[in-house]
Amino acid sequence: MTVSPTTCTAASAELAEPLSATAATARTWLLVEQPGPWGAKALTSSHLDPEVGRALERLAAGTGVRLGLIRRPGRHADTGRPARHRVIAAHTAPSDPWVRTADLADPADLAGLDFSALDAGEHGGFGAPHDGPPLALVCTNGTRDRCCALNGRPLAAELAASGDHDVWETTHLGGHRFSPTMLVLPHGYSYGRLDAALAKDVLAAADAGRVLTGPCRGRSTWNRPGQAAELAVRARTGEDAAAALAVASAERTPEGWSVRVVHTDGRAWHVKVAESAAEPPRPESCGAALGTPLRMDVLAVDPAQPAEPA
Repeated sequence: MTVSPTTCTAASAELAEPLSATAATARTWLLVEQPGPWGAKALTSSHLDPEVGRALERLAAGTGVRLGLIRRPGRHADTGRPARHRVIAAHTAPSDPWVRTADLADPADLAGLDFSALDAGEHGGFGAPHDGPPLALVCTNGTRDRCCALNGRPLAAELAASGDHDVWETTHLGGHRFSPTMLVLPHGYSYGRLDAALAKDVLAAADAGRVLTGPCRGRSTWNRPGQAAELAVRARTGEDAAAALAVASAERTPEGWSVRVVHTDGRAWHVKVAESAAEPPRPESCGAALGTPLRMDVLAVDPAQPAEPA
């Protein structure tokens, strides 16, 4: 098969590429408000001090903390440096997800955070708890991929215009070819190929502590085999409560991956996941060379014995 479309999203749609198990992985997100234009590597190519961006990248390296910039939907003309920067920290583990926010005069102060502790879900009293609706973060960085701007910015604007949602544009959620993409916090589920109606359904479900699985790419808490396995168990059981399932383990096997998914009610499943290169080659980003991204296919979902009490 020859892939003919000129945009990465059109190529992905033509190939009916699965959304499952394509979410960026992050146990904790740290997002810094920075209005104005963003470059392809936004932490060091925006109006954020690039030295601050590089320092934060060094601190996050090797942890499960993922960094990004955010801004409110709307015009992005350069209006000068903001007096305060909203910072969002969010931990996505199902046992204790949380979102905390702070307004900082200088994002350089974030270098004082313990990134290893954030990865483990310990916020150390940073900021204050977010007590509003779930946060919707839509990828809109057109300098990284034009599809994100063409598809993401109208979605973010429409969600914000409704007045019912807490919406931010963000720099990079991975998977340009699935745009418009959206991350929902605190639970950390990522979504793709959304329209406004579907995105509103996703956010209504999240507000009730549920997961809408149809357009779901996976929970960022888990690695990609874990994302595939969790969504497969949800499909098998109909379970949609965000807090109900966790990935207890994910181990490589000669055939791919063996993943154990557990339920808060004591049930458990062994899920076999195959890992392969997606064929035929397709653009993973607009203008990029054709590639064969990894895909995860669930081969079996089998009930397992509950773990013995400790």
